[in-house]
Amino acid sequence: MVRLLKGKNITKVSHLVFRILKFQELFTRIVEVNNPDKMPCIYAMWHAHQFCVHGIRHREKLHVLVSRSRDGEIIADVVERWGFKTVRGSKGKKGAVEATMQMISILKSGENCAMMVDGPKGPARVVKDGVIKIAKMAGVPIVPVYWYSKNFTFAKFPSWDEMRSPVFSTNLINLYGEPIYVPNDCDEEEIRQKLQLSLENLEKEAPKAFDEVYKFGIWRRKK
Repeated sequence: MVRLLKGKNITKVSHLVFRILKFQELFTRIVEVNNPDKMPCIYAMWHAHQFCVHGIRHREKLHVLVSRSRDGEIIADVVERWGFKTVRGSKGKKGAVEATMQMISILKSGENCAMMVDGPKGPARVVKDGVIKIAKMAGVPIVPVYWYSKNFTFAKFPSWDEMRSPVFSTNLINLYGEPIYVPNDCDEEEIRQKLQLSLENLEKEAPKAFDEVYKFGIWRRKK
């Protein structure tokens, strides 16, 4: 499989993935719940919920951090076709530093970024400190996001992160937490734990939030 993902083959695979997701878009209905609409900010989500960027507003001003792996080449191409921008450091040890500096520059220019805060290799659902450092240096808040659906078509894949994706007709919510600010004199570990707790609380709150959206018929009115 690795040998197949080279050069033109990567482009062909990314074209196929985009077509599949573009078709799925016809059957996917996403409602934002409690988006504070801060700009600039960093939207923080689990790696399993990376597709939730599709429901975030102002996609033309949203830069998604994507790794330099072969999988990342495909993801980056699909994300850009969808109208988002990507942040990608160069390969090698300096890549992470380069990507960090790019994100700080983007945030200071007034646009948003999105990060999978337990990626790219896990452990799953454990916040790493990179997002804290970037938010602190850029002087922007972190906005937690949790993707959720009760529909059985919200599929879980057998990957390390248990990635979630809609398959055919699916109603979803993007549930947002309160913005988390990172002062220059803060305890970074304390902020990391605060973000961890916020994402865990969103997971607990998501079923009730989903029911509220369903009760008021928001998806039905959008049809």
